Amino acid sequence: MGEIVNLRRARKRLEREKDVAQAETNRAAFGRSKAEKARDIMISEQLKRALDGALREDDKSEKNG
Repeated sequence: MGEIVNLRRARKRLEREKDVAQAETNRAAFGRSKAEKARDIMISEQLKRALDGALREDDKSEKNG
């Protein structure tokens, strides 16, 4: 005979496991220090300036008007 399983407890256990997995992904994505965030912002701004600086004049006129 199989083991008796309380469905409510099994459902709650699965939800907790899912929440733990979600927390791990959130820690990886959002758990950065202030310095790391500032560094990433600085790098993205530098890349944006480099791309904007490499834009040709005729491309700028088409974009604006």
